[in-house]
Amino acid sequence: MSTTGNQNRLDRRALLQAAVVIPAAGAAAAAFDAAPARAAEATRGSGGFDTASPRFALAVLPDTQYLFDADSSDPEPLRATFRYLTAERDEANIAFMTHLGDVTEHGTEQEIELAADTFRTLDGAVPYSVLAGNHDIRSSTDDQRGDSAYLTAFGPKRYASMPTFRGASPDGYNSYHVLRAAGRDWLILALDWRVSDKGMRWAQGVLDAHPTLPAILTTHDIAWSDDDGTAQLSGHGQRLWDGLIRGNDQIFLALGGHYWPPGRTVLTNDADNDVHVHITNYQDRYYGGAGMIRLYGFDLVRKVIDVETFSPWFLDRDPQKRAPLAAETIELTGPTDRFSMSIDFDERFKNFAPVVPPKPRPASAVMPRGTVAYWRFDASGIPAAGTAGAPVTDGTVVRDLSGNGNDLSVSRLHSSAADALTWSPDHHLGQPAHASLRFDGGKGPDRGAVLRTSPGAALNSEKFPHGYTIETFVRLPEPFEGDHSWMGILSWEGRNGDAGKTTGWSPLEPTCSLNLSPERFLQFVVYPHRQDADPTSWSHAVPIGRWMHIAVVNDGHRTTMYVDGSKIARNPSQPSTGIATLGKPFVIGATQFDERFGQGFYGSIGDTRIVNHALSPRHFLTPFK
Repeated sequence: MSTTGNQNRLDRRALLQAAVVIPAAGAAAAAFDAAPARAAEATRGSGGFDTASPRFALAVLPDTQYLFDADSSDPEPLRATFRYLTAERDEANIAFMTHLGDVTEHGTEQEIELAADTFRTLDGAVPYSVLAGNHDIRSSTDDQRGDSAYLTAFGPKRYASMPTFRGASPDGYNSYHVLRAAGRDWLILALDWRVSDKGMRWAQGVLDAHPTLPAILTTHDIAWSDDDGTAQLSGHGQRLWDGLIRGNDQIFLALGGHYWPPGRTVLTNDADNDVHVHITNYQDRYYGGAGMIRLYGFDLVRKVIDVETFSPWFLDRDPQKRAPLAAETIELTGPTDRFSMSIDFDERFKNFAPVVPPKPRPASAVMPRGTVAYWRFDASGIPAAGTAGAPVTDGTVVRDLSGNGNDLSVSRLHSSAADALTWSPDHHLGQPAHASLRFDGGKGPDRGAVLRTSPGAALNSEKFPHGYTIETFVRLPEPFEGDHSWMGILSWEGRNGDAGKTTGWSPLEPTCSLNLSPERFLQFVVYPHRQDADPTSWSHAVPIGRWMHIAVVNDGHRTTMYVDGSKIARNPSQPSTGIATLGKPFVIGATQFDERFGQGFYGSIGDTRIVNHALSPRHFLTPFK
């Protein structure tokens, strides 16, 4: 940062450090221009870093200059930060660390060498980049300045052995890395404090060579902030915005230091998409920031980036021995230090890296040994399928693709209209068939539609003595309008009392059903073939407007429900063997009471499969870990 006194707040000296951890998001993987061996190494990751996890972290460290200030230097806070990143890499899934410049106070060989030695703590543990700030080189120069102590210590040779490093500008002051995280590649641009026109052309060339990679731009000087944390572009930041950022939709996050206080803003690029611009700098804080880091936790499942800021050096100390100022600076919780950003990564990246949905899988690929029945609603299951919103007429047959003859026949309830059951191409992303049925059931007056097996179908009397797996894909509409409490998703007809069961809520309810409570909890209630019992599984409140995969798995002893491959909490420990079927039809779209249907299901249902033994989540219709 500038050392000249000036009335303009943009020219004041901004002080020490911070760090950033950014877990990534995304869907479709993109190629990069590295040698095949380097690319393979980056994809595998190192140590325990999980390149496939939808949650990971990127650490950013700016303005450490007061820790490397002539004979006042004290690198121990930074060593503590690096020890933390190394020790926590596996647990926090830390992909990378990038420094935002002003490594040292004066840029002397002595300061630079001490800093370079401190950074060796990370070598071989966490890949990283370092860019020059105005205190590391002659501040009056741009990236064409030639040799410097900084370039000798932190030039391209330093990163050559890192699996993420892809190259540097000819002058050596700008570099880029490609990370493999969250199942895709990410581009990190580390740009000098003053990028020349030549450097800007180089950076554009890097983006052009990696057109499908989401990019994070790091530099020393990009924005400054008011005391309320509202950031705005600096003069150099405006040049970067106009010449590089706004025209490249790939750049969704730009990080800088140099100024304080920290701040953030959201700008709109030429593609009408958000670009998040952040200042991260804590050198004005106690002990020059004490190696403060900022963790940006990217969570692709929740579509959010969670940010937190703290000092590992203070955190590592005995609480009873922390100095008062250390105790109050361990963690910062202000609105510019601890916050969350909502980002739909697939939507944000769709212009340059659209998600390529998986192709439909044939029925033969998803029928393991013991498949009793498998129904899907594309042309393989319904020959007349294909027109979105078209009614599926009464009498339509949905074939059982297992070959066991458990075909389903469509009928409407209570003289319901044609729109009670319609066809749709909508489907869960992981569903084998790209089709579903939309049920428009409801209460008062009762309406809906059902799909039922024929009176002689083998499934009607299947007892499942060795266990079972029942799977289906379900989507509840958004908005979820009307009263649909206790609507059925699938069931077997018949009264449990007729099967000799005496323990349940009512002898008039069916022997097996999957339903939805008024709180949108899934309820799977079963009257076992062998026990006089009614063990019931309850889920959490399930979402609306989003497809989910539901699986009920019985191993011949107990039953477990899964939602999106995750075991729910409220699974009964009560013994449960088989299903007390009565030779009556299996039904999709409703649940009987006293052998009468009331309301039908309200929502969409996709592929449904029944297997005569327990399957693990990795063998579900859409595989889960």
